[in-house]
Amino acid sequence: MTEPDAGTPLAGFTVGITAARRADELGTLLTRRGANVVMAPAIRIIPLADDNELERVTRQLVAEPPQITVATTGIGFRGWMEAAEGWGLAENLRATLAATRMLARGPKAKGAIRAAELREEWSPASESSAEVLDHLLAEGVEGVRIAVQLHGATTEWEPVPDFCEVLRCAGADVVPVPVYRWTPPQDRIPMDRMIEAIVTAGIDCVTFTSAPAVASLLMRAKETGLLEAVLHALRGRVLAACVGPITAAPLEELGVATTMPGRARLGALARHVAEELPRRANRIQAAGHILSVRGSCVVVDGAVRQLAPAPMALMRSLARQPGRVVSREDLLAALPGGGDDTHAVETAIARLRAGLGSPKAIQTVVKRGYRLALDPAECIDNPRPVAPSPTVRQQFPNRTSGLGTRQDIPSRYPAAVRSSDPPLNGSARPALPPRTSADPAVGSGSRPGFPPAPVSTPRPAEPVPAPTAVARQGFPGRSATVPHAGTQPPATGSGVPVRPSRPAPVAEVW
Repeated sequence: MTEPDAGTPLAGFTVGITAARRADELGTLLTRRGANVVMAPAIRIIPLADDNELERVTRQLVAEPPQITVATTGIGFRGWMEAAEGWGLAENLRATLAATRMLARGPKAKGAIRAAELREEWSPASESSAEVLDHLLAEGVEGVRIAVQLHGATTEWEPVPDFCEVLRCAGADVVPVPVYRWTPPQDRIPMDRMIEAIVTAGIDCVTFTSAPAVASLLMRAKETGLLEAVLHALRGRVLAACVGPITAAPLEELGVATTMPGRARLGALARHVAEELPRRANRIQAAGHILSVRGSCVVVDGAVRQLAPAPMALMRSLARQPGRVVSREDLLAALPGGGDDTHAVETAIARLRAGLGSPKAIQTVVKRGYRLALDPAECIDNPRPVAPSPTVRQQFPNRTSGLGTRQDIPSRYPAAVRSSDPPLNGSARPALPPRTSADPAVGSGSRPGFPPAPVSTPRPAEPVPAPTAVARQGFPGRSATVPHAGTQPPATGSGVPVRPSRPAPVAEVW
C-alpha cells in the first residue's frame, strides 16, 4: 500500500508505451511521477546502414541534384547523414544539399539540418506536413525536382493523402528518400498483451509517439479480430495520449478522442499525462470510503491497494455500473480463465474485500449477486425523488346566500340552476325554473335550505298510468313516466343528463 503525493501524481496508474526508440526515456519520465509502465514496441526501425534502397537513392541524388529538399524528421535526417558517412558519400551529399533549397517540417528537422552545417530556407510554425505541401503548391512545382525525406510508410490508417503523390499530380519530379522505414516487431507477444490490456481496461493510458506506431497497433488488432474492441476501449475507459497532431491523425479519423501536449516533445507528453489522468480518474463513495478504480489497482481514501488479477477483474465489473447488482454468473464470466463454479466468485470476492481493507464496500445481495455499497447520495438504484408539481384544482365561485358552497359530490335531488351562474367545466347547463314549497311536486320531500320558488302552471299532459310494479317501497315502477312542465332533467358539465338515485315519490309518479 502506497500513499500518493504531489511528486507522484500517477501513483496507481498504468501507462503503456508503444515507442520503438527513446522508450526508456519516456518510461523514466513516467516512472518518476509514480506510474506503472508497460512497454510494448509497436514498430521496428530498419537500420539505415543496412538499407540498400537508401544507398541507391543517395547516389542518384548526388548524380542528379534536386532543386528542393524537404526534411520531415530530425532523427531521419541525422540517420541519413550518418549512413552516408559509412558509404563514403557524406561530403558529396552535404555539398549537394547545400546547393538546394531546404525546407524543414519542424524544429527537430531544423536542428538536424543545422547540425550538418546546412541552412534551411523555410519551416512552418505548425510543424505540419500539410502546411509544407501548401507552401510548395502555392509556389508552383511543375517541372521542379524535389527530394522528400519520408517519415514512415503510408498505410490504410493514415487519412492524409501521400505527400509525394500530391506533388506528382502537381507536375513535380519527386524523389522519395526512405530514411525512416519501419516494419512490425519481430516479437509480437508484448504488443498482443498490450492490446489485451487495452480491451480489458488493464491499463489507464496508452502513449503514441509516431503515426506508424498507431498504424502498427491497429493492424495487429485487426489481424487478431480485436480492432472494434480496441477502438471501443480507446473511446471510453482508456486514454489515448499522442505526442502531436500528426501522430493523433489516424485515431481521430476513426472517431477516437485523443489528448496531446501543447508542444510535441517527450517531456511535455509525460507532464501532460501526469495532469490528465488524475483529472479523469473516477471516484466512488461506498461505505464511507472514496474508491478510485485504476488499471491494476484501487485507490481507497488516497491509499493505493494492489490487487491480484481475479479480485481486480471483479472490481472492474462492479465499478462499471456502481450500485447495480451484478449476478454471480456475470462475475464468473469476468474472472480470468472463466469456469463454471460460482464458488470461485465467492473466493475472489473475499480476497477483494480483504484487499480493499473495507469489507462493507462490497455488499452481498441474497440470491442475486454483489454490488458496491454506495452511499445514499451516490446510489443510482435510489435516485433522489423529484417533488411532483402541485396539481392546480379548478376553483369554483361560491353560491349566493342560501345555497352554501358547492359540494364535490352532486346532490341526489335536482337543484335549480340560475342562468346567471357561470357554466361548470366549460359546458353550459340548462336553467331550471325555481320552485317553491307550494309546488305539489316538491311536497314534504324537499330538502331544507333551498330557496322558495314561485308556483308554475304545469303544461297539460296526458294521464299517466299507475305504475305496474314497485321494485322497492317508495320507488315507482320502471315503466312510469315523469312529466315535468317546461323543464329538463339536470345535466353534468359535459351535458349528460343525471338520473336521480332516490327521488321522492309524489302522487305515485316521478
